[in-house]
Amino acid sequence: MNLDRAAYADLVRRALDEDLGAAGDVTTLATIPATLLGAADLVPRQEGVIAGLPVAAHVFEVVGQGRVLVEFGSADGARVGPGEVVATVRGPVRDLLTAERTALNLLGHLSGIATLTRRWVDAVAGTAAQIRDTRKTTPGLRALQKYAVRCGGGVNHRMSLSDAALVKDNHVAAAGGVAAAFDLVRSAYPDLPLEVEVDTIEQAREVIDAGADLVLLDNMGPAVMREVVAYAAGRARLEASGGLRLENAREVAGTGVDYLSVGALTHSAPVLDIGMDLGTVREA
Repeated sequence: MNLDRAAYADLVRRALDEDLGAAGDVTTLATIPATLLGAADLVPRQEGVIAGLPVAAHVFEVVGQGRVLVEFGSADGARVGPGEVVATVRGPVRDLLTAERTALNLLGHLSGIATLTRRWVDAVAGTAAQIRDTRKTTPGLRALQKYAVRCGGGVNHRMSLSDAALVKDNHVAAAGGVAAAFDLVRSAYPDLPLEVEVDTIEQAREVIDAGADLVLLDNMGPAVMREVVAYAAGRARLEASGGLRLENAREVAGTGVDYLSVGALTHSAPVLDIGMDLGTVREA
């Protein structure tokens, strides 16, 4: 689960600019002496899966400008329980309090995505299906949100519109049919992976026979999915999408599809509640 610092360095800077405004953390500046040192623990208040520790650490590092030391008590992708220390930060109390909310906002958001993803992954455990994200991400946060999905055990769909082609219903309508849209894309970009969205067995058979790499089965029932799986017989990967819930995830996975496409992983994941507990403080 690699995460390049380039994916979040600019985001952290912009988040801190937004949080600090023109004058900085005026409450902390007024109440906390610059000479006061301390340590604080980052602690989940509920069970979940951690994601974003390097991002949170970077917030403290930027604010501290070399004055804050971050020690990890956990790792991204780990399941954690309430009260478990996932990181400890040491340095000037001013820096710790100034960085606190920005760091926790990012850590809680990404951990929430990882936690929800793991619930879906657990729901289909023992089947061959994988849980896959979508492009339904917050603008500017896609790389981080997709990283959080990986921390939760899911797999990523394309990062951008240029990574792979996905022929959807509006493309089909504009092109005059599934086969026509497929042929146009394959002709224009012969080397790109090509996925086609279908909503009937007939369309699925058509694009499988045409050589689609991946077929997205839109709002199909389990019985219909099983028919498509049998027809494909391994010639194309199959992705279930639409109408998916945790309650029916295992049934859908049991049809033999390769992926369950879940937009909710990134657009509806609740934040994992994580707090920062300041310990003993002392004068430098």
